[in-house]
Amino acid sequence: MSFKNKNFLIVGASSGIGLALSNFLTENDANVYATSRGRAESWSPSIHFQELDVLNNVDNLNSFLPEQLHGLVYSVGNINLKPFHRVSSEDLIEDFRLNVVGASMVIQQALKSLKAANGASIILISSVAAKTGMAFHASTAAAKGALEGFAVSLAAELATQKIRVNVVAPSLTETPMSEKLLNTPEKREAAAKRHPLGRFGTPVDVSATIAFLLSENGSWITGQILGVDGGMSTLRTNF
Repeated sequence: MSFKNKNFLIVGASSGIGLALSNFLTENDANVYATSRGRAESWSPSIHFQELDVLNNVDNLNSFLPEQLHGLVYSVGNINLKPFHRVSSEDLIEDFRLNVVGASMVIQQALKSLKAANGASIILISSVAAKTGMAFHASTAAAKGALEGFAVSLAAELATQKIRVNVVAPSLTETPMSEKLLNTPEKREAAAKRHPLGRFGTPVDVSATIAFLLSENGSWITGQILGVDGGMSTLRTNF
């Protein structure tokens, strides 16, 4: 996979999956345009940075971007786990805004640069919970399910403009966002055992798949929702 002199926008680039992807792309000679609410200490000095909170105004994003943008990754989300009786309308609205509205507004701002690349890739990040029923995930699953529907529709609309749209749907991945779910040896062991492959994910597991979808190697893939989940969504190994 060659990324030399290609331009990529990573939204949510300062931690977790976005950070792993940003570092990989810069190590492979890509030009990375990173947005987040703050800088990451481990970023390469070559990364272009703009502070951005997707829940607020993103209208100045367009002026930050290069003329051509070969890929966009929206690596933004949360883990909002609550019993359903405690899920408020504010929870549902905020999760939808963060996952769906934020992605939509960012893509609108980047669309001109994506079209100019004459072959670009958009990657959105969902969750295994969107299609696999999991207790306490009602608000998160609703937002991620909406994101998947949005992505497939957008893939159809942008296909004639040579812009591919795909979704990566991880299971539990060890990031700062999941820290409370993996903060004891007992929790880590239980989380690993829930996955058919016997372990939870790492940011590199997910970012490697995203990098493939951004690359020319993935140039005939669009409108897909790809589970990167250790088999969680499809396999049952205990009888």
